[in-house]
Amino acid sequence: MIVGPEGAAWVTDGGLNAIVRVDPGTDAVDIYPLPPDRPNANLNTAAFDGNGVLWFTGQNGVVGRLDPASGAMEVFDAPRGTGPYGIAATPAGDVYFASLAGSYVGRIDLESGAITELEPPTPGQGARRVWSDSAGRIWVSEWNAGRLAVYDPPDSLYDADGSWREWALPESGAQAQAYAVYVDDEDYVWVSDFGGNAIHRFDPASETFTTFALPGQPSNVRQILGRPGEVWAPESAADQLIVIRRG
Repeated sequence: MIVGPEGAAWVTDGGLNAIVRVDPGTDAVDIYPLPPDRPNANLNTAAFDGNGVLWFTGQNGVVGRLDPASGAMEVFDAPRGTGPYGIAATPAGDVYFASLAGSYVGRIDLESGAITELEPPTPGQGARRVWSDSAGRIWVSEWNAGRLAVYDPPDSLYDADGSWREWALPESGAQAQAYAVYVDDEDYVWVSDFGGNAIHRFDPASETFTTFALPGQPSNVRQILGRPGEVWAPESAADQLIVIRRG
């Protein structure tokens, strides 16, 4: 679930195979089913682009868009078939997604729906989720590799050349498994680690991690969000929320 620009809750409903909107004022529910020729998309995550259009992923090999103004929906085949997982928009409104099974990051052409495949340095890394920082760099959690990666698009504020960098998560005595990633209001990068049962905060300036042990045993944080001064994470295995507040 995400909150849209108009304040409504937008849900990728795998059971209904539909996008669902819940009005915060009236609790009215609007349901936008995927086309009949796209059954069982295994919907995952959604994000709004700079034009107010909702983009979403389906692990069974699709990426789609819904125009809330008209209700029009289009669904596109993803490269390499199954795998589309996390998705996020940059401050400029561009949209990127991660393919867990495909081990790539896709940049979506917002007009045509065409997808450009971007290859992280580590083969088979299992790109799971993505998030943008304030400069438009794309941060990626690499599930199979236990790493945090960043992609500098050529149009980022850093005048980058489309390069990649990766950092291994801190050692914990268990195999690191990078799941959720989130960039806060100060451009610190947060990544959850299933193997280490922790959340790590990464400082891009010093290229160092700070580790926060999680109370759930295990915790299994699958998504991270926040607001200024706070980072929120659901411990899916412990049925509780945790918050980390900046001192």
